[in-house]
Amino acid sequence: MTAHSKTAADPAVSLFSKTQTQSMSLNRILSERDAVSEAREAKTARLRELRLEKEAEEMAAAAALAAQPKRAGKR
Repeated sequence: MTAHSKTAADPAVSLFSKTQTQSMSLNRILSERDAVSEAREAKTARLRELRLEKEAEEMAAAAALAAQPKRAGKR
């Protein structure tokens, strides 16, 4: 009777193993997707900061240039 019970349980164990493997694969895929998303967001934030810094420097340079007195031309 034990041999009969064991063979009856084999499909259940196999199905559970398959489901567990699929679940682990899905978790790995989701984890990788989240990591890529976080990396993209971090890079975007860094690039945004650099762009805003550059724009601020350009605006300051333009303001400094505009504030300089104009030179009188030779006559």
